[in-house]
Amino acid sequence: MAGVWGRRRTLALAVFATALAGTLTLAAALPGVYRATATVLVERQDMPGAFARAAITGDLEARLHRIGQEILSRARLAMLMDHFDLYPELRSAGALEAAVDRMRRDIQVELKGVVEPVAGRGTTVAFTVSFRGRDPEAVARVANAVTSFYVEENVKIRERQAADAAKTLNDQLEEAQQKLRDQERRINAFKWRHLGQLPEQVTSNLSTLTQLNTQLGINNSSQTRVLERRDALSRRLDGGGTSAEAKGEEAPGARLARLKQDLIRMRKLFSDKYPDVVALEAEIAALELPAAGADGTPPEHTIAGIRKSLTDLDAEMSALKDEEKRLRRDLVTYQRRIEAAPERDLELQEMSRDYRTTQELYDTTLKRVQAESMERRRTGEEFRILDPAVTPRQPVAPNRLRMVLVGLMLALGGATVAVVLAEHIDTSFHTLDDLRAFTKVPVLASVPRIVRATDTARQARQRWLAAALITLGLVLIVVVLHRLAAGNYFLVEALLRGAS
Repeated sequence: MAGVWGRRRTLALAVFATALAGTLTLAAALPGVYRATATVLVERQDMPGAFARAAITGDLEARLHRIGQEILSRARLAMLMDHFDLYPELRSAGALEAAVDRMRRDIQVELKGVVEPVAGRGTTVAFTVSFRGRDPEAVARVANAVTSFYVEENVKIRERQAADAAKTLNDQLEEAQQKLRDQERRINAFKWRHLGQLPEQVTSNLSTLTQLNTQLGINNSSQTRVLERRDALSRRLDGGGTSAEAKGEEAPGARLARLKQDLIRMRKLFSDKYPDVVALEAEIAALELPAAGADGTPPEHTIAGIRKSLTDLDAEMSALKDEEKRLRRDLVTYQRRIEAAPERDLELQEMSRDYRTTQELYDTTLKRVQAESMERRRTGEEFRILDPAVTPRQPVAPNRLRMVLVGLMLALGGATVAVVLAEHIDTSFHTLDDLRAFTKVPVLASVPRIVRATDTARQARQRWLAAALITLGLVLIVVVLHRLAAGNYFLVEALLRGAS
């Protein structure tokens, strides 16, 4: 090994120095990329349990994707680039689309694990919004701006959803209210069309029917009395009043007393204008007229009064007949109403059942409208910035220490490989052992190397030349790699993707 090192140390040192210098140059010249991250909590009430956490996580992914489509739009990103002066070299070159694509790659949204519910806050999850770039202060401001966009856009989405839900519920409420009005009109029209036949009117109809029967009985009694009075007046007019006692009929005095008793009883029940009362008064007045002459015939003035009473009794009988017809018609009408009440009851129950169903639907929808905004605020997803982005102190890429360690290992590996290859390619013998191992011919003698002064000078010049060439190569490599790495964010991104 000592002999190999003596022969190949220049090559090994050259390869080692070249690889290490290139790696160190890249590590020193590559620009730093900084990343600022903001954390946002997503709070949702009344969603305990593993199933609820899975549900809210799935909903949140969809919500973040939807909001991201809006935030990462070309117009929104162009506004951010103008406001924070991002990617000036791309924008100055007119490559706005390339700058937009670059910014979309630099903005990252990552959903974190579900956080256990906080007391009184329900199920909570979190996501992070990060931005990477060259300026540490700018990346923090951009990350906070994008995070604010997420919070504001979520509020707008919730407001739109609440407005849509409220509109839907209001439409349903208006539809139920209109249906309720229509059914109310149908029920009112039905009640008006079948007035008197409704179930709640059966009691009053029965009472009226009883009154009509009573009035019909009174009417029949009145007709009987009118007929009796007319017969009595007719007999007096014909002179048969003197033989009334002989025929066993009621005497005029007894009849007058009875009629006066009937008048007293009728006045207790009816007014003085009631037809029966008027008729009794007329009959009593007729009986109280002066007695008939000696031949049994009434005087002239008495005959005129009797005839007038007969005329009044005929008119009263006609009125009683008309009243009887009316009463019998009313009896038939109310009887039909009572008989139709069960059928109307069934129809009204069916209509009322539909009305109650619609009323319940209306009440339920009204309660939902009243509780919708409160319920949505209580159970909706609320974004709250937990940790705003701060200015990063260290770049996330490139990892310079890792690059130096990798470069050191590559330099050692490259030097080793170069020495091994050089030894493999070199076919000369360097020691007696190499020669004896190569051939079976005995070695008789060995001549040591004769080094002259000119050889020493030549070797010194070769070493200096090699050192100069190596130094020049190292300088060229450092310069080229420095120019290549300075401001090369694409290479930093490639290293960042490779590390991740």
